[in-house]
Amino acid sequence: MKKYIPLFYTFIFLAFLLSACSTSKKIAPISLNNTPKAMQEFRAAWVATVDNINWPSKPGLTNEQQQKEAIALLDFLQKHNFNAVILQVRPQADALYKSDLEPWSYYLTGEQGKAPNPLYDPLEFWIKEAHDRGLELHVWLNPYRAYHPKGGNISDQSIVKTNPNLVLYLKQGYWWMDPSQKEVQDITTNVVIDLVKRYDIDGVHFDDYFYPYPEYNLKEDFPDSTSWSAYQKSGGKLSKSDWRRKSVNDLIERIYHEMKATKPYVKFGISPFGIWRPGYPESISGFDQYETLYADAKLWLNKGWIDYFSPQIYWPIKRYAQSFPVLLGWWQSENTLQRHLWPGISVGRDTSTKTVDETINQIMIARGMLPKSKGVLHWSISSDVKNTNLAKALDDGPYKQGALVPASPWLDNIAPENPLASFNKTQDSLQITWSHNNEADVFRWVVYYKYGNTWNYKILNRNERMLQLKSSILGSDKTIIAINAIAVTAVDRTGNESNFKEIIVK
Repeated sequence: MKKYIPLFYTFIFLAFLLSACSTSKKIAPISLNNTPKAMQEFRAAWVATVDNINWPSKPGLTNEQQQKEAIALLDFLQKHNFNAVILQVRPQADALYKSDLEPWSYYLTGEQGKAPNPLYDPLEFWIKEAHDRGLELHVWLNPYRAYHPKGGNISDQSIVKTNPNLVLYLKQGYWWMDPSQKEVQDITTNVVIDLVKRYDIDGVHFDDYFYPYPEYNLKEDFPDSTSWSAYQKSGGKLSKSDWRRKSVNDLIERIYHEMKATKPYVKFGISPFGIWRPGYPESISGFDQYETLYADAKLWLNKGWIDYFSPQIYWPIKRYAQSFPVLLGWWQSENTLQRHLWPGISVGRDTSTKTVDETINQIMIARGMLPKSKGVLHWSISSDVKNTNLAKALDDGPYKQGALVPASPWLDNIAPENPLASFNKTQDSLQITWSHNNEADVFRWVVYYKYGNTWNYKILNRNERMLQLKSSILGSDKTIIAINAIAVTAVDRTGNESNFKEIIVK
């Protein structure tokens, strides 16, 4: 064990160096050509709807109550400089949105198949409110779970009733779709593509539930013997484990390619269990997702069948057998196509200094280890919202200033045109306004401004067209420092930022 301690302290030292650079002052990073550049970092939180973990707080709330709770969560993310939300919209082959393919969710109305009354579309509401706050919205789906034990009564519209040949009962009370069935793959793919076509989403997200965890069937094998026998009788030569993995692999590859054929800019992300296999790397032990969930997550990353990859590295830095930095370093070594690697982190439930420090240090370690595409996903939003000490530490530290979602050049590498910017200066203030020749190509704006020799910036959402600043500020030595330059850039859906064009303020 001792041979891993120097590596651990190397990561900690790097984290503190990066923290010192990024949290001391609200100053935009300066590039080599002395042009200011807004920070890029994915800052997301999961919002779970299964069992009403995060939203809505219970089934059957009124539309107004649901919307009020959603706004509170989105306001929190905006206030604390997050830039994305991962909303679970398909927890058990159902829908928290208007769908012709699957029934309304029990977790929304208290009865599967029952629509909100009066009718509204919660996903449309979330998308608009998220985008109006400069937040990306990614829809989170469970590809195979057909029923959760806390999912209310199984309605006649449930796949459990409509397609009993496609689902299998697990002894802990779950129903699970059989991943080997072509019709199951068709159903999940059709649901994904329906969402991509009809909604203005920024990403599609799967979590770690592929074949179920063993305890769901009281640690007995997944009950797919009928499908397995049919495969063997058809001349299939794969082992049962390889056959199961191939079923999942086929779905992942298919969804990625069909998404890109539908809307290329919509990102596909997966958040698998944080360990691929015990022994990868050598110091790691624990659960084997490859042989137990039949999820070959390393293959998906190697093949580039995802746009961002968020392994759930839910362990502390000092948990040597499942160390956060050691696992993150191994996943990065497998990121051969340089997709976004944004780890999922488990935010502690208590407000202790130890818990807060762990979260901040994991953010900083990820930032230091993955400088070209920084970011993490917080599990879950409730842990952030309920922990005022952590919220303050984020504000004072790594999330002190806004950040853009890192660009995805393999999806699109063409930057938008420059905005047309102007200003109106008075004795006390400077009002900056701008417009754009192709506003459909813009998702965010960045306003850069310089007092004396120091550049700073502010990220604004797509609807804003004006920013008012003070014409001068008081320096640390009590001297008056006037604003002397500005610039406005446009950022598109895949993170490309227009050219920086400085405007002198006189």
